[in-house]
Amino acid sequence: MQLIALDPGHFHASLVQQQMYPGIDSIIKVFAPEGPEVTQYLHRVAAYNNQDNPIVHWETDVYTGEGYLQKMLESAPGSIVVLAGSNRLKPAYIRHSIQTGMHVLADKPMAIDAAGFDSLKVSFAGAAAGKVQLFDIMTERYAIHNVLQKELSLMPVLFGTLQQGSQGEPAVIKKSVHHFKKAVAGKAVVRPGWYMDVKQQGEGIVDVTTHLADLVQWTCFPEQVLDYKKDIHIDRAATWPTVMSLSQYHDVTNGAALTPSLASAMGKDNLLKIYANGSFDYTIRGVHAHIAVQWDYEAPAGTGDSHYSRMQGSKAALVIKQDKQQNYLPVLYISPVSADAAYQEQLKTQFHALEQKYPGIALKAAGKDWEVVIPEQYIRKHESLFGMVMQQFLEYVRAGHMPAWEVPGMLAKYYTTTQALAVAKRMECRIDSRRRSG
Repeated sequence: MQLIALDPGHFHASLVQQQMYPGIDSIIKVFAPEGPEVTQYLHRVAAYNNQDNPIVHWETDVYTGEGYLQKMLESAPGSIVVLAGSNRLKPAYIRHSIQTGMHVLADKPMAIDAAGFDSLKVSFAGAAAGKVQLFDIMTERYAIHNVLQKELSLMPVLFGTLQQGSQGEPAVIKKSVHHFKKAVAGKAVVRPGWYMDVKQQGEGIVDVTTHLADLVQWTCFPEQVLDYKKDIHIDRAATWPTVMSLSQYHDVTNGAALTPSLASAMGKDNLLKIYANGSFDYTIRGVHAHIAVQWDYEAPAGTGDSHYSRMQGSKAALVIKQDKQQNYLPVLYISPVSADAAYQEQLKTQFHALEQKYPGIALKAAGKDWEVVIPEQYIRKHESLFGMVMQQFLEYVRAGHMPAWEVPGMLAKYYTTTQALAVAKRMECRIDSRRRSG
């Protein structure tokens, strides 16, 4: 099978090239407009060819310039299109690729607004009719802390049953903090100018929250077929900006010019207001959940992106949080509702079964809670998880189908995020209207 990199504007496009895959041609076809984004992609692939572990040997067959999309569509049906770039263009790229009989593996998000969601529905219908696979890159399913949180939640003696919670005290909470200025594999990430333009990248409430909404579904309702029309309701939502100076923008984009949209929105103080932050409360099959994402310019020294996750069961809460005492690495805790001796015995007995599946993990008392000690052998850097997603996707491609819950789950996820954006905008309009009338 042939891999095609279409308009690889985000560095995630190259991360699937960190390893080779059996049955996949070592020549990657690249179709893109000319510019620094495709150049950066090619440099990253070349760098992987010089790494020692694992050894890779990718070659690139590159076409740049006008008509790159039409040229790509002339490729052989059955090819695998990898998408990671401008989110505004993704729905059209996906639709055209599916119509031409190609499989698509897309970086999140595949839709950033209601129109994008409608396009995505059409693409999934086309993929089913054409017997090709359309999948998004959900790396967080492979992070060991998320895996073990899910495993523990499936142990009724230990976790109990997932609670419904309330809007004031949701049963499920997922929050993450990210940074525009960061390094990957020891090199500073150069953001394209459009990355800060929400008209192209999408607001934060529909971007990183895709991962968080996916984890809610994947963890709380594993392998269940969701119906977004019946199972999901957005209760409230909000967005707010990250303020960035012009010099910070030039620093993180390596001097890129402002997009027209950013230029028109910049105030007289030369500050950019980038609506990269958002939160929303919703119910999914009656369970109250809260999701929030925040983007800061740069992380404080010694820290980085962070993730917080809480699931409340009738017998215990399962919590993932960064620990200052452990170099801000994520730590998984079991927080019992009642720490009586009988529960502690049950906890140790149940956990022993999990130890058989993941040799080396252990329990350690942490006050009233228990820390799940995870050996380093299970902890992978985020960048290495992309290859695991690709391997799963290739299994789906070779099988000719996905599990019955995957496509409904993707539709439910993008309905959740795009509806949250719509609710936030309606709430903002009402507030603005009150201010004007007041």
